[in-house]
Amino acid sequence: MTENSRILVDASSFLYRAFHALPDLRAPDGLPTGAIYGVVNMLRRLRREYPQGEIFVVFDAAGPTFRDAIYPEYKAQRPPMPQELRVQIEPLLQWIAAMGLPLLREAGVEADDVIGTLACATPADRPLLIISGDKDLAQLIDARTQIVDTMKNTVLDGQGVRDKFGVPPEQMVDYLALVGDKVDNIPGVPGAGPKTVAKWLGQYGTLDNLLAHADEIGGKIGDALRASRDFLPRSRDLARIRCDLELPAAALVQQPANTAALLALAERLGFNSWRRELQTELAATGDPAGFSPLSGDPIDRSRYLLIDTEDALQDLLARITAAERVAIDTETTSLNPHDAELVGISFAWREGDEIEAAYLPLGHREGRQLPREQVLAELRSWLESDAAKIAQNAKFDWQIFWGQGIEPQGLLRDTLLESYVLDSNGPHDLDHLAERFLQHQNIAYEDVAGKGKKQRSFAEVPIREALPYAAEDADVCLRLDALLWPRIDTEAGLRRVFVEIEMPLALVLARMEWAGVKIDRQQLEALSSELAAAMQQVEREAQELAGQPFNLSSPKQIQEILFDKMQLPSQKKTKGGQASTDEDSLAQLASHSPLPGLILEYRSLAKLRNTYADALPQMIHPRTGRVHTHYRQAVAATGRLSSSDPNLQNIPVRTEQGRRIRAAFIAEPGHLLLSADYSQIELRLMAHFSHDEGLLAAFAAGEDVHRATAAEVFQIPLEDVDAEQRRAAKAINFGLIYGQTAFGLAQQLGVDQASARAYMQRYFERYPGVRAYMEESRKRAREQGFVETLYGRRLYVPEIQSRNPARRAYAERAAINAPLQGSAADLIKLAMIAVDSWLQEDRSRGRMILQVHDELILEVAEERLQEASQALRARMEGVAQLAVPLEVSMGWGASWAEAHS
Repeated sequence: MTENSRILVDASSFLYRAFHALPDLRAPDGLPTGAIYGVVNMLRRLRREYPQGEIFVVFDAAGPTFRDAIYPEYKAQRPPMPQELRVQIEPLLQWIAAMGLPLLREAGVEADDVIGTLACATPADRPLLIISGDKDLAQLIDARTQIVDTMKNTVLDGQGVRDKFGVPPEQMVDYLALVGDKVDNIPGVPGAGPKTVAKWLGQYGTLDNLLAHADEIGGKIGDALRASRDFLPRSRDLARIRCDLELPAAALVQQPANTAALLALAERLGFNSWRRELQTELAATGDPAGFSPLSGDPIDRSRYLLIDTEDALQDLLARITAAERVAIDTETTSLNPHDAELVGISFAWREGDEIEAAYLPLGHREGRQLPREQVLAELRSWLESDAAKIAQNAKFDWQIFWGQGIEPQGLLRDTLLESYVLDSNGPHDLDHLAERFLQHQNIAYEDVAGKGKKQRSFAEVPIREALPYAAEDADVCLRLDALLWPRIDTEAGLRRVFVEIEMPLALVLARMEWAGVKIDRQQLEALSSELAAAMQQVEREAQELAGQPFNLSSPKQIQEILFDKMQLPSQKKTKGGQASTDEDSLAQLASHSPLPGLILEYRSLAKLRNTYADALPQMIHPRTGRVHTHYRQAVAATGRLSSSDPNLQNIPVRTEQGRRIRAAFIAEPGHLLLSADYSQIELRLMAHFSHDEGLLAAFAAGEDVHRATAAEVFQIPLEDVDAEQRRAAKAINFGLIYGQTAFGLAQQLGVDQASARAYMQRYFERYPGVRAYMEESRKRAREQGFVETLYGRRLYVPEIQSRNPARRAYAERAAINAPLQGSAADLIKLAMIAVDSWLQEDRSRGRMILQVHDELILEVAEERLQEASQALRARMEGVAQLAVPLEVSMGWGASWAEAHS
């Protein structure tokens, strides 16, 4: 075959074969990619081998074909496409389109018919290759046509058809009609194998002639032939490939490859070797999308400007003032804004077709630089104007400016949050984003500041070495925004999440971090002593039960006591093959001996002491006298916030020690802490999503939903429900919306699985809409690979297609719960934005200082408590109109414990 061959790819056939032949490959987000890889690899190979060839890719279209009208049982026994294959179709089609290859999917016919039509329309002097392993296509072979099976590396021509089937290509339609096809459910002649059929056609030439002489065929096979006489013409019609379709002319045009789009797909799908090849191509061709949508060249650090003279500063001010938008980044001596000294500021802007970037040093120990106070005074007007600013993790930079007495305005977008909204599976730091989206490796901080004990402060880095590192951050930030924002802007749901929730929330969180919370050091020191004494008592009791001293913090020694000495049953193994001593395993062992329970108690006390009682006093900032947690906005896939240094999300609520820790969070003199907590928010969202009449009625009537569920599940009057039954019903309500199984529910309630299954059955009988919601959520996740919150936040669940039952079951539970958790997260974020807006109107009203799960805590002056509580309730309950009312529980006091009680 010559290089200018026409190549017709039977992609549907190849897709299935690749799916079953290749290993379970996965994209970074868990999407199956084995079939995609197989098909694309074959197409890339064809492109290399036939650079001048015309390649047409043909798929079966969804829906019935004309063959179904001829014979309703046609392909009736074929199973539906596996879900793990179905989710690979759309990315594969995107890849083929990006390659510029004509892609044909014609309704009412099969891929074979499209291939037949293209083959018959190919000039007789043009070489023709059909890429397939389907024997039906052998009927299309002629002197210029071959069938190539790229998976088996075989080539079939006219002589090959004779050798393989015993008939020439022109007899293949009749051959297929007589032999039949079990896969396609075409009957054929019962008992007539390939050799018999080849013999018949060799003697009689055609099916029609054979039927005309059917009486000459003796024996049982002759009877079978004659019995099939009426159906065989229909079998032939089913087997015959059509060559007379009217194909859209626009679909037959070869297009140039979109290398940038291919590169994005390779990155998304995790095809790293192809990604590197495509990067090289883009670098060689200068394709603008290869490194930046704004610049035709790779990032050139040698062009960065150093702003170290008054003239250079005035020139910079003129440029950024005229720019449509400017990326800005700060360099500091610490990642803690209250400790950080401002060392420099970098800027990037677009000028014509080029990106310009600059670094303005302000606090380096050595080197020429302008006075910091003078520069900030000249920058203040622009910083505090509405000029559009782009940043990466803006809440840090804005706190740095607050520390300098500047109130920046005009924050347009944050690239960290753009990445998070597009795909919540991290990481979202600038270095990873540069490599992922721009195929560019940033200068590492260690490259300029050193590593480990030898690492120096950024203020000690020479200015000329700091220049490329610092300016690059702003440069990359601007390029990322130009690449990421259009992807968000074209998706209404994502745009809403970004513009209405995540971006305004960033500065709300910055203000909360900056404010911090007051801690009573003496209370925590006293609690630490009490916890230490309690740990010693538990340790003594545990060692008495074990009959020997041992370290309750040592998994190895615990294994020796529990499993070697006491011979307790191992619940599960560690990766190293040892008996596990994790929390779940010890909890299950507690029924065999009191010792595992004591070990768990010791661990709980130790965690409270180490994490809070001892650690929190050390975190009190010497200048502010308060603890400043860091809210992590771009971590949880569901959109929930987390906090670190310290983590305030996991302080126990129900234990006495947990309440003691909360009691150490106090208000300033003359102030109170005001707490507001959404009541049963996820159950209310379940009522909204499921439209279950029972749940809607219970909430509308203001009933205690857990009490109502207990009455239904335990089949007793509402007034007879006791506290233990309500507790069990609460576990059922929340357990089932989290996708809990009968086994898990039985363990939680301490009942047998039969009882748990009965509770679940009665629950779903009471709330049938909940079951329907669960099934619909699983179905939607299987079909599209993600579910969405009330506001359009996407929560990807790729494992829902996993062949591993445990991973698939986990993903199904996530598909049910993620929209509820994610919507609850969106609601509390919107409430925070609304409350913050009210507080910013008059800063004497108070300040928002903590957010934990569904709770907000404000610090307000005592005389403004009533005003603040009314405003807080109104904004939290009015943030959304659901099918059931939002309800907020409130409390206040001198400490968090008092406010929360």
